[in-house]
Amino acid sequence: MKKTGIKIMAAALVAAALASCKAKPKDDAKDNAEVEALFAVNTYKTKAGNLDDYLEFGGDVSAVSSVAALPDMAGKISRVMVNVGQMVSKNQILAYVDASRPGMDYSASPVKAPIAGRVISFIPTIGTMVSQASVIAEIADTDELEIKVSVAERFISRISLGQTATVTFDAYPGVDFKAKIFEVSPVLDQASRTMSVKLRINPPDKRIKAGMYARVRLITESIKDAIVVPASAIVSREGAPYLFVISSQKNGNTPAKVKLCAVEQGILVDNKTEITKGLIAGDEIVVKGQNLLNDGASVNIVSVQE
Repeated sequence: MKKTGIKIMAAALVAAALASCKAKPKDDAKDNAEVEALFAVNTYKTKAGNLDDYLEFGGDVSAVSSVAALPDMAGKISRVMVNVGQMVSKNQILAYVDASRPGMDYSASPVKAPIAGRVISFIPTIGTMVSQASVIAEIADTDELEIKVSVAERFISRISLGQTATVTFDAYPGVDFKAKIFEVSPVLDQASRTMSVKLRINPPDKRIKAGMYARVRLITESIKDAIVVPASAIVSREGAPYLFVISSQKNGNTPAKVKLCAVEQGILVDNKTEITKGLIAGDEIVVKGQNLLNDGASVNIVSVQE
């Protein structure tokens, strides 16, 4: 009898243990399901702002007016009166040319500045032989500079007089200069299929020198009060663009919820896209973690970007 009672008690204990082991995985599975249903996301609060579409070009800085000084007669440079970088007035003597030859002596002929400005190049030295077609010096008004760029044919429909641009130079990293288009060529270069465009720095800046290389960002379209979001926040459903919008914030133990909203996109600039329909300023959208979400999903907002 005693052995039988012990066996019954042992069997009961084993059964109880097995029952407790079976029940525990069910609770763990339930807890795991709850954890997996809560997605960690980063969000962004939208606001109205400006979005500028642009084209980028490289160009050279040069003087608006530049004139070459030529001698009146052929001969040898006998005297040099100016240096590169020097300011000169109109008709100021730049150099003298001696046309004398064996058995014939001539008075030195002066080479005069055709305009007032700065000497930006001076080619010959004393003793150099020159002709009437030789450029002795180049005089330019360096107070008025222009930037020349060549625009590819496919972009010319987006170019017009008065457009503004942001210009940068390697000599001044991180500094933006403002410029405006003041001349557009009416024809294209047949060899390169490009259109010549000239911009003027506005306002003028003494730091900019003729001969510098400019990086031009030309504003072709400017949208005011646009709702702009990171392009990476857009999710595609059946080929259409959508955004996940926070529909309700966390309240106590109740997590935040998201809503899948159809949107319409405008222009795309530097990984930023304009939303023309489907959002209003102040909406909070998911910008990270959205690819795993479905409409009505519960989320844990890790950070909010302003």
